[in-house]
Amino acid sequence: MAERTAKLRESIEELESFSYSVSHDLRAPLRAINGNARILEEDYLDKFDADGLSALQSIIRNSVKMGTLIDDLLAFSKLGRKNITDSVIDMMALVTSTMEELIAEDIQNRTEINVGILPPARGDQSLIKQVWINLISNALKYSKNRTKTKIKISAYEKDDMMVYYVKDNGVGFDMQYYDKLFGVFQRLHSAEEFEGTGIGLANVQKIVHRHNGTVWAESIPNEGACFYFSLPHGQSSLLTSIL
Repeated sequence: MAERTAKLRESIEELESFSYSVSHDLRAPLRAINGNARILEEDYLDKFDADGLSALQSIIRNSVKMGTLIDDLLAFSKLGRKNITDSVIDMMALVTSTMEELIAEDIQNRTEINVGILPPARGDQSLIKQVWINLISNALKYSKNRTKTKIKISAYEKDDMMVYYVKDNGVGFDMQYYDKLFGVFQRLHSAEEFEGTGIGLANVQKIVHRHNGTVWAESIPNEGACFYFSLPHGQSSLLTSIL
């Protein structure tokens, strides 16, 4: 068992190192592509016909998108390297501050958020904040076409763990595609419908697993979704997992 664990740790570290190296090395040529395309757009715009201009704008648009994907992949690979700081997290305060950062005034006017009791848990506050940012952002994003966005955030205790959840009344997803939900760059909705790179939930899962927790979801298409994650409660000690 110890040997298999060591090999798994080694494989994970090699994969993270590879992802980081590839992502880092892609940045330079991508900057060159984007920079030269913008020079063409600024200095030679009158030389292009409609088709040429459309192709040039497509190069710029897709290079920007690829840059965002690379940044997200780098952030994902760094998650496995970051040391976890074990502390008691005031979850009510963390969620409140996160919502203040995410919810603009225009969104607030058409959003109803019900926050229940959120007991403390143990973990790395900066990482757990990223979990809340991703889950609350997704709830807002996938409910944006509703006349009234309704989000519920609450928690309960189960098996010596605190389980937190974010429930929305958005578009939801088909549970038959559940196995793709937490995959890197996996999307259950098109980029034309909802912006994003498809790595947010992969980050959530990786962070929660590193805290020895579990993340899962339930949904019915067009009736909303509910995302859950568990963490050691405030009285437990945190043992960082190999993942």
